[in-house]
Amino acid sequence: MREPSDRDLVRRARRGDRDAAAALFRRYWRDAWRAAYAVTGRRALADDVAADGFERAFAALGRFDERRPFGPWLHRIVANRALDVLRAERRLSDEELPDLPDAAPVPEHGDRSLLAAVAELSLERRVVVVLRYGVGMTPKQIAGALDLPV
Repeated sequence: MREPSDRDLVRRARRGDRDAAAALFRRYWRDAWRAAYAVTGRRALADDVAADGFERAFAALGRFDERRPFGPWLHRIVANRALDVLRAERRLSDEELPDLPDAAPVPEHGDRSLLAAVAELSLERRVVVVLRYGVGMTPKQIAGALDLPV
């Protein structure tokens, strides 16, 4: 049996189908969490940010343009939420680094030196790198998601 497409799941979730929403959650949780962690550098905060990103995305499904892919739209919401949370905490300026915990999970095919280098970037640049290399969005998708010129 073939997996339902994102478009089909989104349509069903819009009509209140909880199974469709759960399928979208299962399909995208890992990447959403990785994006949140890469921006925040903290596991617990990444859990909260990714969950909040899903909640916001599901609440906004009525405004989602089905002609566009769901994943990049969700990742934009998660990345923007991570930035908002960090800014609201006033713990970080654009030049400060988040502490990467010793027990932090390292993304597949990654290493701590890469995470440390990404952590040195400003929040805005970190989001771009995470969306490109952590989530796999194209430069055009990133520009559209973050309202940046290509």
